[in-house]
Amino acid sequence: MNIKHLGGVIVAVSNLEKSVKFYNEIIGMPIKNKRENWVELAKQGATVILHPATTKINTGTSVENGIVIGLVVGDIQSAVQELKSQNVTIYRDIESHKAGKNAIVLDPDKYMISLFEPAPPDSAKQARGFHGFAPL
Repeated sequence: MNIKHLGGVIVAVSNLEKSVKFYNEIIGMPIKNKRENWVELAKQGATVILHPATTKINTGTSVENGIVIGLVVGDIQSAVQELKSQNVTIYRDIESHKAGKNAIVLDPDKYMISLFEPAPPDSAKQARGFHGFAPL
């Protein structure tokens, strides 16, 4: 197998319209492609694809269901303040780690959205990869 990169992550949602509003208008991911029951959102890199769930989903946060979506941000402080002003649920406020700063918010279906601001490139603390996405 010769995998080039991750193309997309399909997320089953309980209310497509509400989830599109969250990811597009609140988080700021542009809509790349839209059909009746399929919406692709992407800024750069992998695509988040929203698709209506056919059965009830999410009885708890994504710690229980195993889904976390990681987004790299330029300024985590302003990102979290903006999300708070729009009444987005903050699951875990900003924490500092060797790799950078991290916070976790919840989408309308309680999926975790891990926001990660990497440490500056010249920092001796900076780690490679996206170590800041882990929810625990």
